[in-house]
Amino acid sequence: MALQGGGIELLGGAMFLGALVLIFTGYPVAFALGGVALIFGAVGIAIGEFDLRFVGSLPQRIFGIMSNYTLLAIPYFIFLGLILEKSKLAEQLLDTAGQLFGPLRGGVAISVVLVGTLLAATTGVVAATVVAMGLISLPVMLKYGYSKPLATGVIAASGTLGQIIPPSIVLVVLGDQLGVSVGDLFLGALIPGLMLSGGLVLLVALVALVRPKMAPALPLEARPYKGWELGRRAIVALVPPVLLILFVLGSIFFGIATPTEAGAVGSVAALIMTAFYRRLSWQVFRDAVVETARFTSMVIFILIGATAFSLIFRGLEGDKLVKDILVALPGGEIGFIVFVMILVFVLGFFIDFFEIAFIVVPLVLPAAEAIWRAQAEALQMAGNYDLSTEAFVQGKLLWFGIILAMNLQTSFLTPPFGFALFYLRGVAPPEVKTTDMYWGVVPFIIVQILVLIAVIAFPSLSSWLPSLRGIASG
Repeated sequence: MALQGGGIELLGGAMFLGALVLIFTGYPVAFALGGVALIFGAVGIAIGEFDLRFVGSLPQRIFGIMSNYTLLAIPYFIFLGLILEKSKLAEQLLDTAGQLFGPLRGGVAISVVLVGTLLAATTGVVAATVVAMGLISLPVMLKYGYSKPLATGVIAASGTLGQIIPPSIVLVVLGDQLGVSVGDLFLGALIPGLMLSGGLVLLVALVALVRPKMAPALPLEARPYKGWELGRRAIVALVPPVLLILFVLGSIFFGIATPTEAGAVGSVAALIMTAFYRRLSWQVFRDAVVETARFTSMVIFILIGATAFSLIFRGLEGDKLVKDILVALPGGEIGFIVFVMILVFVLGFFIDFFEIAFIVVPLVLPAAEAIWRAQAEALQMAGNYDLSTEAFVQGKLLWFGIILAMNLQTSFLTPPFGFALFYLRGVAPPEVKTTDMYWGVVPFIIVQILVLIAVIAFPSLSSWLPSLRGIASG
């Protein structure tokens, strides 16, 4: 029996709610999305309101995922980061930076932010960064009198910088989902990412100034390296990773290589660098390969489940329901952006950024394109815009992808299910309570939100660098 009127769209809405309920109960996301798609697809067929062509196109979509050249960048950057983590080069960076900034109040915490920025610009792997910094820097900060909330908060926040500072796995996924060049997203995210890193440093410096007992300087006995010895150690520890960053990102920014190609070459360069430090072994290589395969497989399975969900959802006209609701929001573009940002922020309390990217982005993308196409046409009619509608929409999507990535970053910090908190909890000593970690991340979340608001209010922060190479900006 066929549904009348908007009944088929309501079935699509029920499908979306059913998927969220399963996900929130802890059921594996890939199977929750795929299973809900199969169930509601069968219901749609039974009531005669579903086009079987949507089901028939699923194998082709899955083949498209497996042959997607852009997504190849994910395993390359994951492998690059894991090689640095497994070979203990990340620990060497942390130790050296801690020695350099140790004489300053809050110096160890500042070094954590700076090393987190360096690791973000080489790896983009949050788990590896948080675990490495938690094992090395947290015991040092606790031993010399740092506040537990500050120590845990700065490690968790610095570890998530890889979500926005390129090369970022989040930006690779969002570029694929939004249909925007990943290289363009990398360029656009550079200034916001550095702003966020600078904001974390300023927060630590302010705490050290106002409450010096919360972030004391390291005593002399904790700083065995001095003078030329410290200088040589700094050169040996810092120069090769910085050169690797410049090599990988520079080749992308100047159009020499695609992100996938740069990731592949960067992985080889990381192996060479690890061998140079005599840290490369079969065990290091094997562990990095196994974890890369495990992580990549998880991403691909979620993407396959999300693809099945998206197809069936479209077949049930759920996409039209979502689009109509979002386009009709009061405030036009501003209302749409505020709604999506709040939605993503709230979902970040409960589910991972991959799940948000694969579920939410396909739902809001049609409405975003409709709003910005109408905006472009209005500007053209008024004589205030001389580029094509497509160029305008692409520029807006570029900005939208960056603010989404910055918002998704908070999903790793927001209690109670922030993944960075779980990673840190696993390596934190027993005297550090979970409540210390929860309170510790609050001021850093506020900094992230303030930088996010700044990028929303001033789109040129994300469009200026791309515009230098002729990328259309909104």
